[in-house]
Amino acid sequence: MILNKTYILLSILVFILTPLSAMSDVFGPAETQEEQRLAQSPAISTIASVSNSFLNESSDSQQTTIHNETVNYYNNFSGYLVYPISNQNNTGNASATAPAKLPGIIMIHENRGLNENIKDSADILARQGYVVLAVDLFGEVTADPDRARQLSSAVRNNSAAVIDNMKSAVRYLGTLDNVNASRIASIGWCFGGAQSLQLALNSEDQPLAATIIYYGRLVNDTNELSKIKWPVLGIFGDQDDSISVDSVKAFGRGLNETGVTNEIYIYPGVGHAFANPSNDNYAPAETADAWRKTLEFLKKYV
Repeated sequence: MILNKTYILLSILVFILTPLSAMSDVFGPAETQEEQRLAQSPAISTIASVSNSFLNESSDSQQTTIHNETVNYYNNFSGYLVYPISNQNNTGNASATAPAKLPGIIMIHENRGLNENIKDSADILARQGYVVLAVDLFGEVTADPDRARQLSSAVRNNSAAVIDNMKSAVRYLGTLDNVNASRIASIGWCFGGAQSLQLALNSEDQPLAATIIYYGRLVNDTNELSKIKWPVLGIFGDQDDSISVDSVKAFGRGLNETGVTNEIYIYPGVGHAFANPSNDNYAPAETADAWRKTLEFLKKYV
C-alpha cells in the first residue's frame, strides 16, 4: 500500500514537471511527424495553414494521402516527385484508387538547392491535387551563401543545359499515367523564379499551362515575352534590391503588350525573398497572402 501511494505521488509529480512537448511519450503523439516538421519552419507552417484553409473552403475537400519518391528525370539529376494517391474512406483507412489524370507542377528551388523546405512545399501542393516534381539544378544542397552564389553563377553560365534539365522534367511528368500532360505549370522562388521564366521562354515546343514567378530576375523584351502563350503570375516586393519595381512594371507592360494573361503583385514594405523564413526579410502576412493567390491562380488556370 505504501509503495502504491508512493508510485501515485511520483506519477503526479512527473505529470506536473513534464513539459507539454514531452507528453507524447505518455499519451502518444499528438501530431504526426510531418506536422511536427512543418511546424518547425515558419514559412512552411504559414503556407500549410493557408493550404488547409483553401481546401476546407472547397466542396470536394478530403483528407489526402500523398506518395513521394526520388526519381531520375534528367541524365544524372534526380528530383523529388510527390503526388496524391488516395483519399481516406469512412473507416479511416487509405484505399488506393485508379490513377486519375491530375495537373502537374514543376517546382524550382532557390539558390540553396533542392532542400527540405522545397520538398515540404511540394508536399503541400500535392495535397491540393497536383503531381509535383521538384527539380534539381545544382546536384547539391548548401546553406553557405558563397557556395550558393557559385552554384547560381555556374548555372547561368550553362543555361542551355539548365533549360534542357527543366524541359526534361516537363517531359517526364507528361509521361506519367496520373498526369494530364496538357496541364503542367512551373513555380520557382528567387533563383528558381528566374528559371521558371526561362522555362516559359523556351517551351514553345512543349507549351505549359501556367508560369509562376516569385521575385525572380525578369525579361522585359516583348519579342521574348511573346513566346509565352499561357497565364503568368508574378509575386514581388517593393523593397527588393535585386528586382526593382521599375523592372517589374516593365515586365507587366511587356506581358500586356504581347497579350499574355497575367497577374502581377507588388507587396509594399517587403524586400527580396520575403517568403523565405531563413531570410531577414521574411514577412509571414505577405507570404500567406501570396500563397493564397498562388493557389487561386493554379485552380483557375491549371
